[in-house]
Amino acid sequence: MRPTGKLHLGNYVGALENWVRMQDEYECFFVIVDWHALTTDYADPSHLKENLVDVLLDWLAAGLDPEKCVMFIQSHVPTHAELHLLLSMITPLGWLERVPTYKEQKENIKEKDLGTYGFLGYPVLQSADILIYKADVVPVGEDQVAHVELTREIARRFNGFYAGERESIFPEPAALLTPAPRLPGTDGRKMSKSYGNAVMLTDPEAVVRLKLKTMVTDPARVRRTDPGNPDVCPVGDLHKIFSSKETMAKVYEGCRSAGIGCIECKSWAADALVKILNPMQERRRKYEDNPRLAWDILEAGSVRAREVAGATMDEVRGAMGLDYRLKDSLMKDSLNAGPAKDSVK
Repeated sequence: MRPTGKLHLGNYVGALENWVRMQDEYECFFVIVDWHALTTDYADPSHLKENLVDVLLDWLAAGLDPEKCVMFIQSHVPTHAELHLLLSMITPLGWLERVPTYKEQKENIKEKDLGTYGFLGYPVLQSADILIYKADVVPVGEDQVAHVELTREIARRFNGFYAGERESIFPEPAALLTPAPRLPGTDGRKMSKSYGNAVMLTDPEAVVRLKLKTMVTDPARVRRTDPGNPDVCPVGDLHKIFSSKETMAKVYEGCRSAGIGCIECKSWAADALVKILNPMQERRRKYEDNPRLAWDILEAGSVRAREVAGATMDEVRGAMGLDYRLKDSLMKDSLNAGPAKDSVK
């Protein structure tokens, strides 16, 4: 994840909830990609460290366990940058220009100059993030499948050039699709901090209830006595994701018959959210009260990541013929020989 600060419920439903399950099934590496943040926010990195800590605290609050997975900072493993450089040497420019999110973000983010080498090349850095751990699978939503496919193409091209008699240096990672329901924000659009419609994982109960009170509902329910349809209501979407079957049954029956009002329906949705958020916030406070614990987790994770990434880079340098070093004997011979007789000082 990019360090953009505190996370919201959309981040939890879209990724974190699944990551927590995956740490029991896979050897997982979860990285806070601070270099990726600079591809769009290079002009003002002043909040990078604060945002980085907030992301980690929300990871821990959601249930990621440093005893089960590796959590680290991208820039604390410099070999990511080395592999990015080497992969950029073999990546055709046309591949990068065809990445769907490249054009989309350039069109949608008008307030920033994205005409930079770093922004164009960030999918190669992302490929390095994946390949340096020889990942078998990458958990992504459908919008990121193109990035994993590019990584597969880069791995294939690298193996073709440098694997030699070996079958491969890099495995071609598969996209592990993580279907997530569309989580609406308070205005009915997709939940996003940039829209100002998000329920944050750190929002206290009073704030959660206040935000849901303002949430848009089925436009057909103009009056309290008008029947509604939870299937076209953003609050109904929240219930489908977070509420129990018993609550859902009450929502469907009550809304369609106008037996309940929107305020009551929203309060039930708030109950479900608070039930999920309260335990997270309790876990988060443990680290907020002792921030050294959080940094220790990142430092230990970065050490482990450097070990794994370093072993991969040894293979890469060897395959590319970049593992040359001055041999001790040659160096000694050079030093002992002294200047040649015809040298001029």
